[in-house]
Amino acid sequence: MSDTRIVHVIDDDDALRDSVRLFLVNEGLNVRTYASATEFLSALEDGPVGCVVTDIRMPGMSGMELLSHLSARSLSVPVIVVTGHADVPLAVRAMKQGAVDLLEKPFRADDLIDAIRNALDSGKGSRTNEANTQEALARLATLSVRETEVLDRLIRGQPNKIIAYEMGISPRTVEVHRANVMKKTQAASLSDLVRMFLNIDRS
Repeated sequence: MSDTRIVHVIDDDDALRDSVRLFLVNEGLNVRTYASATEFLSALEDGPVGCVVTDIRMPGMSGMELLSHLSARSLSVPVIVVTGHADVPLAVRAMKQGAVDLLEKPFRADDLIDAIRNALDSGKGSRTNEANTQEALARLATLSVRETEVLDRLIRGQPNKIIAYEMGISPRTVEVHRANVMKKTQAASLSDLVRMFLNIDRS
């Protein structure tokens, strides 16, 4: 069944933008694409628009600046930010500014669809969100003191070598703690871990 709500895809990479559009259209979604955040804002009309998928680093207006513009215009639009691994700290800031999700490149097509469906349905399942928050809190409670410290530093975007130096442990030990954090929280990726952490932080 086709979804009449619009998915706005913003990316300066022509090939990636076109491939994402084709994939989403084949999934029955109504898609519009833009080469820049400025182009998107110029075309944006008042009223419900569905959701936005935007790269966080782009020439001209960045994904971060786009979030600020949407907030300034009091437009409550669910925004999914797409980031490279090195941009995780920036993506964390974006989520704190209102982005509902983040995808780390290269992302799987199924992950994109799940993120979009969740964004389009955001606000409809507060009880489910509350249950998810409680479950995440229970998982985080199983972490040791060291694992919690490693988690905090990962969320800040610190690489393993810096974490090891500042904590006075070996990089290998950091890797072990990091693996334990991922296992105990049942996070599928660092991006998943960031989402879990920030959702709790907001509650």
